[in-house]
This record gives sequence, C-alpha cells and structure tokens, in this order.
Amino acid sequence: MKKLLTPILLGLTILSLTACKHPGKEAETITAAASENTDEIFKDVYVDSYGEKIEVTINNTKNTATIHLNGKTFDLKKSDALPEYTASNEEYQYSDIKGNITFLKKNVDMVLFHLKQAKKESGPAKMASY
Repeated sequence: MKKLLTPILLGLTILSLTACKHPGKEAETITAAASENTDEIFKDVYVDSYGEKIEVTINNTKNTATIHLNGKTFDLKKSDALPEYTASNEEYQYSDIKGNITFLKKNVDMVLFHLKQAKKESGPAKMASY
C-alpha cells in the first residue's frame, strides 16, 4: 500500500500543475479593453480664494463633465447651446467662460463654487516705433 501511495500522490501533483497552465481568454480581454480607451480626457483641479477645491474631469469624446466637490460627484452633459464650455444636468450647471469657473445649483440659483482666473499673458507687449 505504501508503494502505491507515493506514485499516486506524485501523479496527482503533476496532473494538478499541468491542468492549471492553459492560456485563457482573460489576457485577450484586458488587451482589447485597454486599446479601446482612446477618449480625450482633461482633468483640472481649481482652488478658490476660500481654499475650497473642485476637481473637473472633462471627456471631450463623450461630451461629459464629472465634477468632484465636497466629497460629492456630479455627472453633467455638455451643452452646445451655451457659450464656451458649459455642462449641466437637471439640477447643476458647470461653466468655464473666459477663465471664470462657476458651478451652481440651477433650481435655487445658488453658486457652489466660483473662481475668476487671471488672464494669461501671451508674451511681452509690442510697442509701435516711429
């Protein structure tokens, strides 16, 4: 009986090791999913004069904006009818118009976040010489 136990255990060990080493479809799925993610995404973090921070993620491919403010997440859809970059849903509206970042609750006209960014200089001013 002892003579049969060793070859049986050895055979089961070899069988279990070779049975687990077959290629699966999981590796193919991961590769395919990684190549499909070609969205044009921009992420910015703004801090206002009160120290409040807002994180804005804009997906230009899907025309969506995701806003993170005070531990809450808001998903908005881009509005083409409004000026520059504006996104909204039923309750909230985000806009970035000429450097003025505004996030407000629409039904009560309450501004949750506002930041006016300084103008960016394009370079030294050119003077006309006569």
